[in-house]
Amino acid sequence: MMALITKKPKGTEDVLPKDAYRWQFVENIFREEARAFGYQEIRTPVFEHTNLFERGVGSTTDVVQKEMYTFLTKGKDSITLRPEGTAGAARAIIEHGVFNDPLPIKAYYLVSCYRYEKPQSGRQREFHQFGMECYGSPSPSADAEMIIAARSIFDRLQLRNIRLEINSIGCKECRTEYHKALKEYFSSYKDELCDDCKDRLERNPMRLLDCKNPHDSELAKGAPVGLDYLCDECREHFESVKKYLTENGIDFTVNPKIVRGLDYYTKTVFEFISDDIGAQSTVLGGGRYDGLMEELGSKPMPALGFALGIERLLLTMDAQGIEIPAPSRCDIFIASLGENAAIKAHTLTNALRRSGIIAECDIVGRGLRAQMKYADKIDAKFSVVLGDDEIDKNKAKVKNMRSGEQTEISLSPDQFAEAFTSLKLANDFIGTKEG
Repeated sequence: MMALITKKPKGTEDVLPKDAYRWQFVENIFREEARAFGYQEIRTPVFEHTNLFERGVGSTTDVVQKEMYTFLTKGKDSITLRPEGTAGAARAIIEHGVFNDPLPIKAYYLVSCYRYEKPQSGRQREFHQFGMECYGSPSPSADAEMIIAARSIFDRLQLRNIRLEINSIGCKECRTEYHKALKEYFSSYKDELCDDCKDRLERNPMRLLDCKNPHDSELAKGAPVGLDYLCDECREHFESVKKYLTENGIDFTVNPKIVRGLDYYTKTVFEFISDDIGAQSTVLGGGRYDGLMEELGSKPMPALGFALGIERLLLTMDAQGIEIPAPSRCDIFIASLGENAAIKAHTLTNALRRSGIIAECDIVGRGLRAQMKYADKIDAKFSVVLGDDEIDKNKAKVKNMRSGEQTEISLSPDQFAEAFTSLKLANDFIGTKEG
């Protein structure tokens, strides 16, 4: 006899039916907010050609060097499970010529991502992101709109103590001088750097600012500040972003140490941070990536976006005591006694479902008492018991499980569905008034 496989892989989590409503609640808000800002959904494959991430995310990043799930197919193609959502979205827009549509192109996604990291609270090997992507606008107003959209989501969810930190890391031209300054600064500490940072020093010195090694992080505190090396155009862009945010009442702090962990970022970068979830404090991060489309082989096109970690968001909501309302599990449970009544209950249940009512009947073969206990467990708002007498009269009494009030209704399927719908609406209205 084969042993049962009963444990999930390390770094993954199950979302059970009793908890799924929490995910659905926040996902619905994501979709509603995205649509309010003019965004439409994009869906891309869970795996892509490896070189997409090597070119898009950056070969010097920890994501590409250490964390990707990469494998060879039977056809010897190198394939990688997506570690983030932006590169795949950009690839799809290029491949299908979406950039020929009226600009800007606004797309959002809900995706699972995969990184081989040490699992801890707020960081898993399989995790989920909501993201928004805007292609075709170089304007600082687009940067501000993206940040405002993120802020709007947190406001809808009633999150507190979520602070916004912003920075500008400049364009390719002004970063050249900044890279020189970083190399000069860190070179004097080269023997003290971790092995990864010794390599980064030559290939991409900005990555040293994002190193998680405690000693290197301490050294980074004294490093040159990127804002001092911005060209005039990048400085003006950043100042304009700040003006838009201020005029819209968005509080922020300029943090010159924010560089983000992926190489495609340029100019504006930002993070929304919570102190309620420990070390993994960044709930949402994003910025501008004006060179990404060209890096992937397309014509140059400005772009920007953000990604929000859904697991971290839910952790933050839990830490702040924000309750997500559980949806009604059952409007009515139709109990039955005997075979004829069971068939009638089945017929009425399906008639109710066609009318948009959440209805259940017994499909396990329970006795009447056990059926009513089940109705209580699933928190049915109403119940009805069918037996031979009810079948003969073609009428039954529907009981309000909270008030005990009973209402007689015809058992003709269409009439039953219509009458119960009216009864439920009246009950919901009364409940709303009392609430």
